[in-house]
Amino acid sequence: MRAALLIVLGLVIGIIGTVFTMRALSERNPFPEALMVTMGFHRHQLQQAVKGQRCEAAANLDQLQHMQMIAADIPAVFPDAPQPFNEIATHLRSALQSATQAAPADCPALAAALKPVDEACHQCHQQFR
Repeated sequence: MRAALLIVLGLVIGIIGTVFTMRALSERNPFPEALMVTMGFHRHQLQQAVKGQRCEAAANLDQLQHMQMIAADIPAVFPDAPQPFNEIATHLRSALQSATQAAPADCPALAAALKPVDEACHQCHQQFR
């Protein structure tokens, strides 16, 4: 009888602990991951355009502008980020601004415009991921 009571008590405590854990996990901020996934999606679209040699100026500019808008949200999404992170984010935003202003019309120009963007992303992921 005593063993059965202890088993039931253990199960109840386990269930309560699981509920608290699941609530804590569900309250996490989804924006940082969503921002990075969206940025990665647009970068992948540009990468596929370069690989497939389908680099249309309007499509390139559209993807770059989307990435630039997303990068503008980085300080708001990561408000407690350390200073080196913010510096890399600033570098990313300026690289995207330069790429957007260059408006690459062909694949070699797009690849060259994306090189500083990729370097900023790589540097950030290497240090903070």
